[in-house]
Amino acid sequence: MTIDSETLAFANRLADASGAVIRPYFRTDADQGAEDAIRAMIHRERPNDGILGEERGREAGTSGLTWILDPIDGTRAFITGRHTWGTLIALHDGISPVLGIIDQPVLRERFVGYEGTSELVTPDGREALRVRPCKRLSDAVVSTTHPWSYFDKAQRAAFANVCEASRLSYFGGDCYAYALLAMGFIDCVIEGSLAPWDVAALIPVIENAGGIVTNWTGQPFVMGAQIIASGDRRVHEDAVALLKRAV
Repeated sequence: MTIDSETLAFANRLADASGAVIRPYFRTDADQGAEDAIRAMIHRERPNDGILGEERGREAGTSGLTWILDPIDGTRAFITGRHTWGTLIALHDGISPVLGIIDQPVLRERFVGYEGTSELVTPDGREALRVRPCKRLSDAVVSTTHPWSYFDKAQRAAFANVCEASRLSYFGGDCYAYALLAMGFIDCVIEGSLAPWDVAALIPVIENAGGIVTNWTGQPFVMGAQIIASGDRRVHEDAVALLKRAV
C-alpha cells in the first residue's frame, strides 16, 4: 500500500489531537478522552476506515484499512511521571501495519515509519532514524518493559538467559524502548504476548529504520504473539536461539 501525503498528514493530525488532550493530564488518567478525540476525527474525515483501540474496542470499516490506537501506551510510566509512555497510532491494510507513529507529546518527539522512511519529528526539524550494527548478543543492549510482569515462568527464564548473554540490560522502556532501538541506542527489545494496539505502530518505525520484528521463534510477527525487535539480524538470531525454547 502506498502512503500518500494526505494519509500521512491525517495520521500526524490524529497524534496532534491526542497530544492536545493528554498533555494537561500528564500524571493522571487521560486514555479514554484521547482515544475519543482520535475516533471523532476518523469518523468525520475517514468514515470508511475501521478502528481498533484499547479503550473503545473495534469498529468495522469498508475501506480495508484499520486505524489501531493506543492513546497511552505505558500507563505505569504515565501515572508515575516518567516519559517512556507514548501514543501509538497505526494504519493496517489488512495484511500488516503500513504506517506507524510513536508520539511522546510531553517531550514533543514523534517517531514516524512508512514506506522506507523512519524519522524523528520534533519542533526543531526532522531526523532520519537508523538502527545501529551489532555483531553479536554479547555486545548488545537488551530491553523489556518489565522483567517479570509480562512473562510466564518459562518466558522469564528464557529472557533471563538472553540478558545474561548480553552486554547490558535495561528495563522500563515501554513503547519508548522501541524508539530508542530505531534511533540506534539499544539493540534488542523483548516482550511477552502483546495486544495489537501495543505493537502495530512500532513495527513500521523499526522495520523502516532497518530493524527486524518477529515472534520468539523468528517467524513473522502475528498480533498477540511474543515479540522480539532487533536492530541487527545477527543479534536477533542469537536471541531467538535462546527464546524459542520457551515457546
